Amino acid sequence: MSDILEKVEIFVSDLLTHQLDEKYLYHNLKHTQRVVKSTKELLNSEKLDSKEKEILLLATWLHDTGYTKGSQDHEKSSCEIAMNFMETEGVDADTRKKVSNLIMATQRNYEPKTLSEMIIRDADASHFGQSSYWETSDFLREELNILGIASYSTKEWCDANIAMFKKEHQFYTDYAKSNWQEGKDKNLKKLIKEKKTEKEIAKKEALKAKYKSESPDRGVQTLFRVTLKNHLTLSDIADTKANILLSVNAIIISLALSNLIPKLDNPSNDYLIYPTLIFITFSVVSMILAVLATRPNVTQGKFSKTDVENKKVNLLFFGNFHQMSLPEYEWAIQELIKDKEYVYSSLTKDLYFLGLVLNRKYKILRWTYTIFMIGTVLSVIAFGIAFRYFGPDRAMEVALSL
Repeated sequence: MSDILEKVEIFVSDLLTHQLDEKYLYHNLKHTQRVVKSTKELLNSEKLDSKEKEILLLATWLHDTGYTKGSQDHEKSSCEIAMNFMETEGVDADTRKKVSNLIMATQRNYEPKTLSEMIIRDADASHFGQSSYWETSDFLREELNILGIASYSTKEWCDANIAMFKKEHQFYTDYAKSNWQEGKDKNLKKLIKEKKTEKEIAKKEALKAKYKSESPDRGVQTLFRVTLKNHLTLSDIADTKANILLSVNAIIISLALSNLIPKLDNPSNDYLIYPTLIFITFSVVSMILAVLATRPNVTQGKFSKTDVENKKVNLLFFGNFHQMSLPEYEWAIQELIKDKEYVYSSLTKDLYFLGLVLNRKYKILRWTYTIFMIGTVLSVIAFGIAFRYFGPDRAMEVALSL
Protein backbone atom coordinates (compact mmCIF):
# COMPACT_ATOMS: atom_id res chain seq x y z
CA MET A 1 0.00 0.00 0.00
CA SER A 2 1.39 3.46 -0.94
CA ASP A 3 1.94 6.19 1.64
CA ILE A 4 -0.98 8.29 0.38
CA LEU A 5 -3.39 5.33 0.68
CA GLU A 6 -2.25 4.67 4.23
CA LYS A 7 -2.73 8.35 5.06
CA VAL A 8 -6.17 8.58 3.47
CA GLU A 9 -7.35 5.50 5.38
CA ILE A 10 -6.24 7.05 8.67
CA PHE A 11 -7.73 10.43 7.72
CA VAL A 12 -11.14 9.09 6.67
CA SER A 13 -11.39 6.65 9.58
CA ASP A 14 -10.74 9.47 12.06
CA LEU A 15 -13.08 11.88 10.25
CA LEU A 16 -16.04 9.50 10.04
CA THR A 17 -15.51 8.24 13.58
CA HIS A 18 -15.32 11.62 15.33
CA GLN A 19 -17.07 14.16 13.07
CA LEU A 20 -19.94 12.21 11.49
CA ASP A 21 -23.36 12.55 13.11
CA GLU A 22 -24.47 9.31 14.79
CA LYS A 23 -27.73 9.59 12.85
CA TYR A 24 -25.93 8.28 9.77
CA LEU A 25 -26.57 4.59 10.33
CA TYR A 26 -25.79 3.64 6.73
CA HIS A 27 -23.47 6.29 5.28
CA ASN A 28 -20.74 5.80 7.86
CA LEU A 29 -17.24 4.33 8.17
CA LYS A 30 -18.53 0.76 7.89
CA HIS A 31 -20.13 1.56 4.52
CA THR A 32 -16.94 3.22 3.27
CA GLN A 33 -14.82 0.25 4.31
CA ARG A 34 -17.24 -2.10 2.53
CA VAL A 35 -17.02 -0.04 -0.67
CA VAL A 36 -13.21 0.00 -0.47
CA LYS A 37 -13.19 -3.78 -0.08
CA SER A 38 -15.46 -4.20 -3.10
CA THR A 39 -13.30 -1.79 -5.13
CA LYS A 40 -10.20 -3.85 -4.40
CA GLU A 41 -12.09 -6.98 -5.45
CA LEU A 42 -13.01 -5.36 -8.77
CA LEU A 43 -9.48 -4.03 -9.33
CA ASN A 44 -8.09 -7.55 -9.06
CA SER A 45 -10.11 -8.50 -12.12
CA GLU A 46 -9.47 -5.40 -14.23
CA LYS A 47 -6.35 -4.36 -16.10
CA LEU A 48 -5.52 -0.93 -14.70
CA ASP A 49 -2.09 0.49 -13.99
CA SER A 50 -0.98 1.20 -10.43
CA LYS A 51 -1.65 4.95 -10.74
CA GLU A 52 -5.25 4.40 -11.86
CA LYS A 53 -5.78 1.94 -9.03
CA GLU A 54 -4.42 4.45 -6.53
CA ILE A 55 -6.74 7.18 -7.82
CA LEU A 56 -9.73 4.84 -7.59
CA LEU A 57 -8.94 3.85 -4.01
CA LEU A 58 -8.43 7.47 -3.03
CA ALA A 59 -11.83 8.36 -4.46
CA THR A 60 -13.44 5.36 -2.79
CA TRP A 61 -12.10 6.28 0.63
CA LEU A 62 -13.15 9.92 0.28
CA HIS A 63 -16.46 9.59 -1.63
CA ASP A 64 -18.77 9.86 1.41
CA THR A 65 -16.76 12.20 3.67
CA GLY A 66 -19.13 15.01 2.68
CA TYR A 67 -21.79 13.55 4.97
CA THR A 68 -19.86 15.14 7.84
CA LYS A 69 -21.23 18.45 6.52
CA GLY A 70 -24.75 17.15 5.86
CA SER A 71 -26.53 15.04 3.27
CA GLN A 72 -27.38 17.95 0.96
CA ASP A 73 -24.96 17.97 -2.02
CA HIS A 74 -22.71 15.63 -0.09
CA GLU A 75 -20.77 14.68 -3.24
CA LYS A 76 -19.60 18.29 -3.67
CA SER A 77 -18.73 18.48 0.01
CA SER A 78 -16.78 15.23 -0.36
CA CYS A 79 -14.85 16.77 -3.26
CA GLU A 80 -13.97 19.83 -1.15
CA ILE A 81 -12.74 17.65 1.71
CA ALA A 82 -10.83 15.45 -0.74
CA MET A 83 -9.18 18.46 -2.43
CA ASN A 84 -8.09 19.95 0.91
CA PHE A 85 -6.68 16.60 2.05
CA MET A 86 -4.82 15.95 -1.19
CA GLU A 87 -3.41 19.48 -1.39
CA THR A 88 -2.12 19.13 2.17
CA GLU A 89 -0.47 15.81 1.24
CA GLY A 90 1.08 17.31 -1.91
CA VAL A 91 -0.94 15.29 -4.44
CA ASP A 92 -0.58 16.60 -8.00
CA ALA A 93 -3.39 18.59 -9.64
CA ASP A 94 -4.20 15.95 -12.28
CA THR A 95 -4.74 13.27 -9.63
CA ARG A 96 -6.87 15.65 -7.55
CA LYS A 97 -9.11 16.37 -10.54
CA LYS A 98 -9.53 12.68 -11.39
CA VAL A 99 -10.40 11.81 -7.80
CA SER A 100 -13.03 14.57 -7.71
CA ASN A 101 -14.54 13.36 -10.99
CA LEU A 102 -14.83 9.83 -9.62
CA ILE A 103 -16.50 11.09 -6.45
CA MET A 104 -19.05 13.00 -8.53
CA ALA A 105 -19.65 9.81 -10.53
CA THR A 106 -21.25 8.26 -7.42
CA GLN A 107 -24.25 10.60 -7.78
CA ARG A 108 -27.55 8.80 -8.15
CA ASN A 109 -28.58 8.06 -11.77
CA TYR A 110 -25.16 9.07 -13.11
CA GLU A 111 -24.17 7.08 -16.22
CA PRO A 112 -20.49 6.08 -16.04
CA LYS A 113 -18.31 6.87 -19.04
CA THR A 114 -15.01 5.26 -18.10
CA LEU A 115 -13.96 1.93 -16.60
CA SER A 116 -12.91 3.66 -13.37
CA GLU A 117 -16.35 5.25 -13.04
CA MET A 118 -17.97 1.86 -13.68
CA ILE A 119 -15.83 0.30 -10.95
CA ILE A 120 -16.62 2.89 -8.27
CA ARG A 121 -20.34 2.78 -9.07
CA ASP A 122 -20.42 -1.02 -8.91
CA ALA A 123 -18.45 -1.01 -5.66
CA ASP A 124 -20.78 1.59 -4.14
CA ALA A 125 -23.77 -0.67 -4.87
CA SER A 126 -22.07 -4.02 -4.29
CA HIS A 127 -24.29 -4.74 -1.29
CA PHE A 128 -27.22 -5.22 -3.71
CA GLY A 129 -25.73 -8.60 -4.58
CA GLN A 130 -24.68 -9.60 -1.07
CA SER A 131 -26.41 -11.23 1.86
CA SER A 132 -25.68 -8.09 3.89
CA TYR A 133 -28.17 -6.20 1.69
CA TRP A 134 -31.02 -6.68 4.17
CA GLU A 135 -29.08 -5.25 7.08
CA THR A 136 -27.77 -2.27 5.11
CA SER A 137 -31.21 -1.65 3.63
CA ASP A 138 -32.75 -1.41 7.10
CA PHE A 139 -30.01 0.97 8.21
CA LEU A 140 -30.59 3.20 5.18
CA ARG A 141 -34.34 3.29 5.76
CA GLU A 142 -33.88 4.23 9.42
CA GLU A 143 -31.24 6.82 8.52
CA LEU A 144 -33.60 8.56 6.07
CA ASN A 145 -36.30 8.59 8.73
CA ILE A 146 -34.07 9.94 11.53
CA LEU A 147 -32.68 12.68 9.29
CA GLY A 148 -36.19 13.70 8.27
CA ILE A 149 -35.48 13.06 4.58
CA ALA A 150 -38.19 10.43 4.04
CA SER A 151 -40.36 8.07 6.06
CA TYR A 152 -41.31 4.72 4.52
CA SER A 153 -43.71 2.06 5.67
CA THR A 154 -42.53 -1.50 5.16
CA LYS A 155 -44.60 -1.84 1.99
CA GLU A 156 -43.40 1.51 0.61
CA TRP A 157 -39.79 0.63 1.31
CA CYS A 158 -40.21 -2.74 -0.34
CA ASP A 159 -41.75 -1.10 -3.44
CA ALA A 160 -38.96 1.50 -3.58
CA ASN A 161 -36.27 -1.18 -3.47
CA ILE A 162 -37.97 -3.28 -6.15
CA ALA A 163 -38.13 -0.21 -8.39
CA MET A 164 -34.45 0.47 -7.71
CA PHE A 165 -33.46 -3.10 -8.59
CA LYS A 166 -35.57 -3.27 -11.75
CA LYS A 167 -35.34 0.20 -13.26
CA GLU A 168 -32.62 2.37 -11.75
CA HIS A 169 -29.69 0.15 -10.93
CA GLN A 170 -27.44 -2.04 -13.04
CA PHE A 171 -23.96 -3.46 -12.72
CA TYR A 172 -21.50 -2.20 -15.32
CA THR A 173 -18.28 -4.23 -15.01
CA ASP A 174 -18.00 -7.79 -16.28
CA TYR A 175 -16.83 -8.99 -12.87
CA ALA A 176 -19.85 -7.52 -11.08
CA LYS A 177 -22.23 -8.99 -13.65
CA SER A 178 -20.64 -12.42 -13.28
CA ASN A 179 -20.26 -12.48 -9.50
CA TRP A 180 -22.81 -10.11 -7.98
CA GLN A 181 -25.76 -10.13 -10.38
CA GLU A 182 -26.93 -13.56 -9.21
CA GLY A 183 -27.02 -12.37 -5.59
CA LYS A 184 -28.91 -9.26 -6.64
CA ASP A 185 -31.49 -11.38 -8.48
CA LYS A 186 -31.99 -13.51 -5.37
CA ASN A 187 -32.50 -10.42 -3.25
CA LEU A 188 -35.00 -9.08 -5.79
CA LYS A 189 -36.99 -12.33 -5.66
CA LYS A 190 -37.04 -12.13 -1.90
CA LEU A 191 -38.27 -8.54 -2.08
CA ILE A 192 -41.10 -9.53 -4.40
CA LYS A 193 -41.97 -12.43 -2.11
CA GLU A 194 -42.08 -10.12 0.89
CA LYS A 195 -44.35 -7.75 -0.99
CA LYS A 196 -46.86 -10.55 -1.48
CA THR A 197 -46.89 -11.46 2.20
CA GLU A 198 -48.15 -8.27 3.80
CA LYS A 199 -49.34 -10.15 6.83
CA GLU A 200 -45.79 -11.34 7.53
CA ILE A 201 -44.48 -7.82 7.02
CA ALA A 202 -46.98 -6.45 9.53
CA LYS A 203 -45.90 -9.13 11.98
CA LYS A 204 -42.26 -8.17 11.54
CA GLU A 205 -43.11 -4.52 12.10
CA ALA A 206 -44.93 -5.41 15.31
CA LEU A 207 -41.97 -7.46 16.53
CA LYS A 208 -39.58 -4.68 15.60
CA ALA A 209 -41.69 -2.10 17.45
CA LYS A 210 -41.82 -4.41 20.49
CA TYR A 211 -38.07 -4.90 20.35
CA LYS A 212 -37.48 -1.16 20.22
CA SER A 213 -39.85 -0.52 23.11
CA GLU A 214 -38.16 -3.17 25.25
CA SER A 215 -34.59 -2.30 24.34
CA PRO A 216 -32.67 0.51 26.02
CA ASP A 217 -32.87 3.76 24.08
CA ARG A 218 -29.72 4.57 22.17
CA GLY A 219 -29.43 7.98 23.80
CA VAL A 220 -29.71 6.42 27.26
CA GLN A 221 -27.03 3.87 26.37
CA THR A 222 -24.72 6.68 25.26
CA LEU A 223 -25.44 8.62 28.46
CA PHE A 224 -24.46 5.71 30.70
CA ARG A 225 -21.47 4.74 28.54
CA VAL A 226 -19.99 8.26 28.42
CA THR A 227 -20.66 9.00 32.10
CA LEU A 228 -19.13 5.68 33.21
CA LYS A 229 -16.08 6.32 31.03
CA ASN A 230 -15.66 9.79 32.55
CA HIS A 231 -15.93 8.37 36.08
CA LEU A 232 -13.26 5.75 35.35
CA THR A 233 -10.99 8.37 33.76
CA LEU A 234 -11.31 10.62 36.80
CA SER A 235 -10.57 7.64 39.06
CA ASP A 236 -7.40 6.87 37.06
CA ILE A 237 -6.33 10.52 37.34
CA ALA A 238 -6.86 10.47 41.12
CA ASP A 239 -4.83 7.26 41.48
CA THR A 240 -2.05 8.74 39.35
CA LYS A 241 -1.92 11.90 41.49
CA ALA A 242 -1.80 9.81 44.66
CA ASN A 243 1.01 7.66 43.23
CA ILE A 244 2.99 10.79 42.32
CA LEU A 245 2.75 12.05 45.89
CA LEU A 246 3.72 8.64 47.27
CA SER A 247 6.79 8.51 45.05
CA VAL A 248 7.87 12.09 45.80
CA ASN A 249 7.51 11.72 49.56
CA ALA A 250 9.22 8.32 49.54
CA ILE A 251 12.20 9.92 47.79
CA ILE A 252 12.18 12.84 50.27
CA ILE A 253 12.13 10.53 53.31
CA SER A 254 14.81 8.28 51.78
CA LEU A 255 17.12 11.25 51.20
CA ALA A 256 16.42 12.59 54.69
CA LEU A 257 17.22 9.23 56.29
CA SER A 258 20.42 8.76 54.33
CA ASN A 259 21.84 12.30 54.30
CA LEU A 260 20.21 14.52 56.91
CA ILE A 261 19.43 12.43 60.00
CA PRO A 262 22.97 10.94 60.38
CA LYS A 263 24.28 14.51 60.82
CA LEU A 264 22.06 15.03 63.88
CA ASP A 265 24.39 12.82 65.98
CA ASN A 266 26.85 15.68 66.00
CA PRO A 267 26.00 18.18 68.82
CA SER A 268 26.99 21.04 66.53
CA ASN A 269 24.02 20.15 64.30
CA ASP A 270 21.35 20.32 67.00
CA TYR A 271 19.81 23.33 65.29
CA LEU A 272 18.70 20.98 62.45
CA ILE A 273 16.53 18.73 64.65
CA TYR A 274 13.30 20.73 64.58
CA PRO A 275 13.39 21.60 60.86
CA THR A 276 14.09 17.95 60.08
CA LEU A 277 11.19 16.78 62.25
CA ILE A 278 8.84 19.23 60.51
CA PHE A 279 10.12 18.12 57.12
CA ILE A 280 9.72 14.37 57.77
CA THR A 281 6.40 14.71 59.66
CA PHE A 282 4.66 16.48 56.80
CA SER A 283 6.08 13.99 54.29
CA VAL A 284 4.84 11.03 56.33
CA VAL A 285 1.39 12.60 56.73
CA SER A 286 1.25 13.21 52.96
CA MET A 287 2.12 9.59 52.27
CA ILE A 288 -0.52 8.30 54.69
CA LEU A 289 -3.22 10.44 53.07
CA ALA A 290 -2.12 9.36 49.57
CA VAL A 291 -2.43 5.73 50.64
CA LEU A 292 -5.87 6.37 52.12
CA ALA A 293 -6.97 7.95 48.83
CA THR A 294 -6.15 4.78 46.88
CA ARG A 295 -6.88 2.14 49.50
CA PRO A 296 -9.84 -0.04 48.39
CA ASN A 297 -12.76 -0.77 50.71
CA VAL A 298 -13.47 -4.40 51.58
CA THR A 299 -17.09 -5.41 50.97
CA GLN A 300 -19.12 -8.47 51.90
CA GLY A 301 -19.24 -9.72 48.30
CA LYS A 302 -22.43 -11.71 48.73
CA PHE A 303 -26.16 -11.19 48.27
CA SER A 304 -29.33 -13.24 48.68
CA LYS A 305 -32.04 -14.16 46.18
CA THR A 306 -34.40 -11.91 48.12
CA ASP A 307 -32.09 -8.97 47.42
CA VAL A 308 -32.28 -9.69 43.68
CA GLU A 309 -36.05 -10.21 43.68
CA ASN A 310 -36.52 -6.92 45.56
CA LYS A 311 -34.00 -5.18 43.27
CA LYS A 312 -31.90 -4.06 46.22
CA VAL A 313 -28.50 -5.21 44.97
CA ASN A 314 -26.30 -3.73 42.24
CA LEU A 315 -25.11 -6.75 40.25
CA LEU A 316 -22.70 -4.65 38.17
CA PHE A 317 -20.30 -3.93 41.05
CA PHE A 318 -17.82 -6.73 41.71
CA GLY A 319 -17.80 -6.00 45.43
CA ASN A 320 -21.37 -7.28 45.67
CA PHE A 321 -20.73 -10.73 44.16
CA HIS A 322 -17.04 -11.71 44.43
CA GLN A 323 -17.86 -14.40 47.02
CA MET A 324 -20.79 -15.84 45.08
CA SER A 325 -20.68 -19.04 43.06
CA LEU A 326 -20.95 -18.79 39.27
CA PRO A 327 -24.42 -20.45 39.03
CA GLU A 328 -25.82 -18.04 41.63
CA TYR A 329 -24.43 -15.03 39.79
CA GLU A 330 -25.66 -16.31 36.40
CA TRP A 331 -29.15 -16.68 37.84
CA ALA A 332 -29.03 -13.12 39.21
CA ILE A 333 -27.89 -11.70 35.86
CA GLN A 334 -30.71 -13.48 34.06
CA GLU A 335 -33.16 -11.86 36.48
CA LEU A 336 -31.53 -8.50 35.84
CA ILE A 337 -31.76 -8.56 32.04
CA LYS A 338 -35.43 -9.55 32.16
CA ASP A 339 -36.33 -6.18 33.67
CA LYS A 340 -35.33 -2.99 31.84
CA GLU A 341 -36.06 -0.85 34.90
CA TYR A 342 -33.75 -3.04 36.99
CA VAL A 343 -31.01 -2.59 34.37
CA TYR A 344 -31.37 1.21 34.50
CA SER A 345 -31.54 1.13 38.29
CA SER A 346 -28.33 -0.94 38.51
CA LEU A 347 -26.49 1.35 36.09
CA THR A 348 -27.68 4.39 38.03
CA LYS A 349 -26.51 2.91 41.33
CA ASP A 350 -23.19 1.99 39.79
CA LEU A 351 -22.63 5.56 38.61
CA TYR A 352 -23.80 7.01 41.93
CA PHE A 353 -21.51 4.95 44.12
CA LEU A 354 -18.60 5.52 41.73
CA GLY A 355 -19.28 9.21 42.22
CA LEU A 356 -19.14 8.81 45.99
CA VAL A 357 -15.81 7.01 45.70
CA LEU A 358 -14.46 9.78 43.46
CA ASN A 359 -15.67 12.43 45.91
CA ARG A 360 -13.81 10.71 48.76
CA LYS A 361 -10.64 10.30 46.67
CA TYR A 362 -10.51 13.91 45.53
CA LYS A 363 -11.29 15.30 48.99
CA ILE A 364 -8.40 13.31 50.49
CA LEU A 365 -6.13 14.27 47.57
CA ARG A 366 -6.95 17.95 48.08
CA TRP A 367 -5.93 17.68 51.74
CA THR A 368 -2.84 15.69 50.76
CA TYR A 369 -1.61 18.30 48.28
CA THR A 370 -2.43 21.12 50.72
CA ILE A 371 -0.51 19.47 53.57
CA PHE A 372 2.41 18.64 51.26
CA MET A 373 2.53 22.26 50.09
CA ILE A 374 2.31 23.68 53.63
CA GLY A 375 4.91 21.20 54.90
CA THR A 376 7.33 22.11 52.11
CA VAL A 377 6.97 25.85 52.80
CA LEU A 378 7.28 25.45 56.59
CA SER A 379 10.29 23.14 56.20
CA VAL A 380 12.11 25.65 54.00
CA ILE A 381 11.30 28.47 56.46
CA ALA A 382 12.38 26.33 59.44
CA PHE A 383 15.70 25.39 57.81
CA GLY A 384 16.27 29.04 56.90
CA ILE A 385 15.62 30.24 60.45
CA ALA A 386 17.78 27.44 61.90
CA PHE A 387 20.72 28.29 59.66
CA ARG A 388 20.31 32.04 60.19
CA TYR A 389 19.97 32.17 63.96
CA PHE A 390 21.31 28.86 65.29
CA GLY A 391 23.72 27.61 62.61
CA PRO A 392 27.54 27.39 62.77
CA ASP A 393 28.01 30.87 61.31
CA ARG A 394 25.79 32.39 63.99
CA ALA A 395 27.65 30.55 66.78
CA MET A 396 30.93 31.92 65.44
CA GLU A 397 29.54 35.47 65.39
CA VAL A 398 28.46 35.18 69.02
CA ALA A 399 31.86 33.79 70.03
CA LEU A 400 33.69 36.67 68.31
CA SER A 401 31.44 39.23 69.95
CA LEU A 402 32.35 37.87 73.35
